[in-house]
Amino acid sequence: MPRTALIIGATGSFGAHALVALERHGWNIRALARDPAAAQRRCGERMPVEWIAGDAIIADDVIAAAMGCEVIVHAANPPRYRNWRGLAMPMLEASIAAAKVSGARIVLPGNVYNYAPDAGEAIGEDAPQAPITRKGKVRVEMEAMLRAAAALGVRTLVLRAGDFFGPAAPNSALMWLTSRKAGRVSGVYDTGRCGHAFAYLPDLAETLARLLEREADLADYDVFHFRGHWLADGRALGEAVREVTGDERIPIRAFPWWMIALASPFVGFMREMLEMRYLWTVPIGLSETKLAAFIDIPRTGFDGALRESLADLGVETGARSWTAGRSHPYIAAHAGQNAV
Repeated sequence: MPRTALIIGATGSFGAHALVALERHGWNIRALARDPAAAQRRCGERMPVEWIAGDAIIADDVIAAAMGCEVIVHAANPPRYRNWRGLAMPMLEASIAAAKVSGARIVLPGNVYNYAPDAGEAIGEDAPQAPITRKGKVRVEMEAMLRAAAALGVRTLVLRAGDFFGPAAPNSALMWLTSRKAGRVSGVYDTGRCGHAFAYLPDLAETLARLLEREADLADYDVFHFRGHWLADGRALGEAVREVTGDERIPIRAFPWWMIALASPFVGFMREMLEMRYLWTVPIGLSETKLAAFIDIPRTGFDGALRESLADLGVETGARSWTAGRSHPYIAAHAGQNAV
């Protein structure tokens, strides 16, 4: 029998890729949006999605949308880093209420904000969580809410990863770590001398789909870490961009943290970046030993992933990519059509 997944945040980076991966695995897709028509235009008119009008912070809206669903992908985040505590917690509470009524499993895309700067390069699922930032503390509280709900019968899956990047990820670090002009990369920022974890969104979403194929083997509250691509230092990204574009002249410059500090009292996004700076100055990575023992992990090579991601930012790399309003190549392949 076809299964149905409700995606909250389907127009966001993770939500859009989860939509594609689950549809490809045979799921019926339902998505919640305040303006379904606008959301459909953004995700692509040909996307086979049942759009439901509603607000992710209103429990009754989420409950109504979740009826008949086996999974709720909770991929909603407060826009532009604003009011995380005031928005993120009530939105998750609404999804928990919906899961209690519908019996669906909640999927939460996790991140590394939960961990202290000394957590290391290979953090396991059972590692202690000791956040030092406001958003990190909120994320820990959100996962605690889910553990408490699991004790009452609400099944949950947390899939944790590093920095998202990929096609249709306009707010990824790759966007602000590169400057682009006239179809080429005009510069790449070097963030410093430590390793950093990047998660290619198509692989991460495919990982989610494969995990859900093994629903019967998942714990009521389960957590898996997705290691993704580990770059040894900040300069490694610039070197990789030079390689995939074939342009050794691309300058690699030190990231202007001093400018972020000066702007932070006046610009909210800069203030948030400064608070999370430690993620770029100490190596924080994930161990995927548990995940590798559970599924065959999809692994797109970093060069190929970078090509697709840069192509989506308008860089000429020879890759075929996708943007909002156009068919994803996975969808096109699934429908037996040519990618556009």
